[in-house]
Amino acid sequence: MAMETHYLHAVFFLVNVIVLSVSGATGTKQYGSAVGDPGMKRDGLRVAFEAWNFCNEVGQEAPGMGSPRAADCFDLSSKNKHHTRKRTVLKSSSLKHKVSEAENKLGVSQPFPGLAPGATDNADLYAAQKELYLGSLCQVEDTPMPWQFWMVMLKNGNYDTKSGLCPRNGKKVPPFSRGRFPCFGKGCMNQPILYHQQTQLLDGGIMRGSFNGTYELGSHIGSGLDGISFYEVVWQKKVGSGSWVFSHKLKTSKKYPWLMLYLRADATKGFSGGYHYDTRGMLKILPESPDFKNDGTPCDGDVLTDITRYCEMIINPETQAWCSPTNLGNCPPYHITPNNTKIYRNDTAKFPYRAYHYYCAPENAQFLEKPVSTCDPYSNPQAQELVQLLPHPIWAEYGYPTKRGDGWVGDAKTWELDVGGLASRLYFYQDPGTPPARRIWTSIDTGTEIFVSDKDEVAEWTISNFDVILT
Repeated sequence: MAMETHYLHAVFFLVNVIVLSVSGATGTKQYGSAVGDPGMKRDGLRVAFEAWNFCNEVGQEAPGMGSPRAADCFDLSSKNKHHTRKRTVLKSSSLKHKVSEAENKLGVSQPFPGLAPGATDNADLYAAQKELYLGSLCQVEDTPMPWQFWMVMLKNGNYDTKSGLCPRNGKKVPPFSRGRFPCFGKGCMNQPILYHQQTQLLDGGIMRGSFNGTYELGSHIGSGLDGISFYEVVWQKKVGSGSWVFSHKLKTSKKYPWLMLYLRADATKGFSGGYHYDTRGMLKILPESPDFKNDGTPCDGDVLTDITRYCEMIINPETQAWCSPTNLGNCPPYHITPNNTKIYRNDTAKFPYRAYHYYCAPENAQFLEKPVSTCDPYSNPQAQELVQLLPHPIWAEYGYPTKRGDGWVGDAKTWELDVGGLASRLYFYQDPGTPPARRIWTSIDTGTEIFVSDKDEVAEWTISNFDVILT
């Protein structure tokens, strides 16, 4: 996905989407890429897998699966190159893998280089450390800094409120009644079965590999998918040609009605979106939105004071605007136009209500403007703030969808998005009187969230040529 930025730019989520992503920026401007593998064109692929429970932790490993972190990283070794005036012919090629399946299966209590003693028997800490270890095996030296891999993120929306596993805005709380969260009972927050088909070089110079599996621990996906959850990411590329194509599939079930699957470009070092652990990823330069609003101090890993902020574009045409003149609490306090004019939400003649699905504020903000909706305080380790957008003509300036159905099933699109131009003009909470702070975006994600449904839902989408372009 080409993301053109005339500032240094921002985070992007696609929720419930079909995406075909291609191309880059054109014209006379000077462009640079923030990712280690611009456009996904590098033959030597770097891709990893991470699974999380409802509050972005592990909790407990699935039996026999090890810690839910894995990687498929390799270099292409070619011999007997024959050069002509028009092309290079590879007579003999092979893939040199950098991560073994034994390393992918590492789980709590199993040592590996660099494992901190305090993480040995803690599933949450072990997974975070394992990601760093896999990153060290996959790392590619580059400037201004090394990078590691694209990240496939899978998340389970079940929450057993009687478990006490998830903190409220970073603060540990005792168990409580279930309420609105899906859960079939004890164990509903389990990690999935993970099957890894290591990338192979096939006839015709095609390279292909995949991650897939299910949350139903006693199931075998080879027997069919009726009644069970399923996820799959297949990557494929022809040697020396084009982009890697990542094909995704996500299916919910009665027991697991809320699932999320994203392909992420995360920070190569430090925090990434939604987490309070050191991570590894593809973003060797962290995009920045000028004058972006937050509490004025940088994140430091303290879950009681850090806030995870998201701007999300939802292209599912069935998704309605919850923001309206009669539901101002679901709207941001104001909208900012491309020419930086503020339109307040009580200006019913001018505010673009249909451009906003939902806005929710961080629950720990002290000076919220009423009426207000506050975000779910449990689904991240720290408080969170969301601005969820819908296709609308007001977003045309930034290259975003302008009408319902854009890019949906049967309407494949190529998106070139000015993510940072948009993100720098979205409202996010900041304590009154505090100076505008630099806001660094540590993750850019594309993918699908299937929210709670009373029937099995299936989503399929493809991503290729993903890039984050800085001008």
